[in-house]
Amino acid sequence: MSEDFLYFLWQFQYFDPAALTTTAGESLQVVAIGQRNTNSGPDFINGRVIVGSIEWAGSIEMHLRSSDWHRHAHATDASYESVVLHVVWENDTDICRNDGTAVPTLALKSLTSPKLLYNYHRLAESKETIPCENQLVAVSELQKRMMLDRTATQRLERKAQVVLGLLSQNYQDWEETTYQLLAQNFGFKVNAEPMLRLAQGLSLKILQKHRDNLFQLEALLFGQAGLLAAAADEYALALQKEYNFLAAKYSLKSTQLQVHEWKFLRLRPANFPTVRLAQLAAFIQQQPNLFSLFAHAENVKQLEQFLRVKQSDYWQTHFHFKKSTTAKVPFLGRASVENIVVNTVVPLLAAYAEAKDNLDFMGKAIEFLEQLPAETNHLTEMWQRMGLESKTAFDSQAIIELYTHFCVKKGCLQCAIGTALLKSP
Repeated sequence: MSEDFLYFLWQFQYFDPAALTTTAGESLQVVAIGQRNTNSGPDFINGRVIVGSIEWAGSIEMHLRSSDWHRHAHATDASYESVVLHVVWENDTDICRNDGTAVPTLALKSLTSPKLLYNYHRLAESKETIPCENQLVAVSELQKRMMLDRTATQRLERKAQVVLGLLSQNYQDWEETTYQLLAQNFGFKVNAEPMLRLAQGLSLKILQKHRDNLFQLEALLFGQAGLLAAAADEYALALQKEYNFLAAKYSLKSTQLQVHEWKFLRLRPANFPTVRLAQLAAFIQQQPNLFSLFAHAENVKQLEQFLRVKQSDYWQTHFHFKKSTTAKVPFLGRASVENIVVNTVVPLLAAYAEAKDNLDFMGKAIEFLEQLPAETNHLTEMWQRMGLESKTAFDSQAIIELYTHFCVKKGCLQCAIGTALLKSP
């Protein structure tokens, strides 16, 4: 049993509200349940109840046992003097305010449906990775769809907040923020963190001064990444010489990364950070206005055309310095482009929608997700085996959010699928 279950019972009034009485035997009528308080203090604020013949307005506090009031030191906290109703699972002691007046108490154990309690324990005590794994078939398609719509929106809003945080660090510069997001995503999951730090230490403004020279762009990116020091072929030495000159000009050495910060192990050669940096350099050369490019793209097909760039000749025959290959190194593939749209373009549009209070950009973000095929990973495959199929990236993003922010945290009481199972007969 958890207090979350009490919050659930109270918020949805999943008990017979007729003929309620306090533990002292007084009649009780709930006029307003109040609003859930996520800050310090009582659990619900602005509640209203009628105890006996007197209507009270104030806070409502919840505990598994009434004695938890003292265990949590509420008796010495002035913010709890406003409590007009103490809702508990079991009443094991009377509670009084500092002035000696009793705090009315409602005990829910005897008022809760045994079937509801059974359904709750079945979810709460499930040993499965997804608590409702063996029960999902009992949930209607409409209820599943409603939850996926909610989690997809929640994921968009959460990602938008990350972008807005980065925007704040960049003094509201959308171009610089777009560049940093793009660089982070070019590292994909494995090298995302060093890619972001690289972009934060090497501003887009510097790179744009050298857009007409791909060699200089590569010198700046590879040199700042720290990947030239140990390289020894002719091309690497030329890049190193150019980087030394540009690094002195722009005072870059203080933010230079080290070669050990990059991960190559267990990556396919096409995903090596060397290849991704070469592709990023080519993209920056071809596109002068990154934010406008993404914000005003008409559809995903157009974005794919922009993003599928060809890296320089050297990087079409090399995965790493000194290591040439007879097989041609592939350009940025479709799967990689789709990943960039999902994790860079879409969050950027969602953030811009919030910053400018313009729902058109949020609508475009959703449209882009719906134009893309669903991502394929162990989560989407696991849910598909359970009967919840992803048809578009909107669905797969929703499923990832559902799993990471509800299933893993056993947040069944906040999930529409979980609450549907709780209420099932």
